[in-house]
Amino acid sequence: MIPLKDDNPTSSRPIITYCIIGICIFVFILELSSPGYNTGTLFYSYGVIPAVLTGKVLLPQEAYAVPASFTLITSMFMHGGFMHLIGNMLYMWIFADNIEDELGPTKFLIFYILSGIAAALTQVYMNTDSFIPMVGASGAIGGVLGAYIVNHPKAKVLVLIPLGFFSQIVKIPAIYVLGFWFVLQFVSSALSSSEGGGVAYGAHIGGFIFGVIAILFFNRRVKPRPIKKVPEKKERKIKNPWDTR
Repeated sequence: MIPLKDDNPTSSRPIITYCIIGICIFVFILELSSPGYNTGTLFYSYGVIPAVLTGKVLLPQEAYAVPASFTLITSMFMHGGFMHLIGNMLYMWIFADNIEDELGPTKFLIFYILSGIAAALTQVYMNTDSFIPMVGASGAIGGVLGAYIVNHPKAKVLVLIPLGFFSQIVKIPAIYVLGFWFVLQFVSSALSSSEGGGVAYGAHIGGFIFGVIAILFFNRRVKPRPIKKVPEKKERKIKNPWDTR
């Protein structure tokens, strides 16, 4: 299933969502113009490498563009190709605006960054000896999807079901669309090699689970408006002028 849009309006403009999408596109353009893109050295400098992050392997000194721990941040704004970028930004465009609308810009940015870090650490935990660099916003977006399935399980999502000549466009509740995505990550992870086959399914799973749990704490608590008490009207007693008592 390929999501196209959701029927879930927002009450504010998702500035942070737009900024993240813009930064990812801008960074990808910089990647393409870098000589290290085709050789892969760029990803070794800014991507998360489990074996390096855990201290099991050291890179050549000139390869350390940033400290290894900081790659937990830089990696989530990089992508390995056009389809990688387009797929991630499509999910970001459809689902992130509602979460930002509910959390507010600051809390949403914190939630997004923490989701990305949690996702990367999950992948590191699952493949501590891997020397393959990990890049992409998939883990952080997985957190957004986890939050969405909690807050809007019944929201209708317009999806394309590719069945060749019989492809269809239908509306399906978000709980089924995102639930299918989550199950697909488990299946793909089980079928892939221990190195992940170039796709960090562990990060996708970790980010989603983090999002499901963290959104319960991040959800804005809306205080009910106090009910104004209307003073009771006192009956005015009119004295009867003919009453001699």
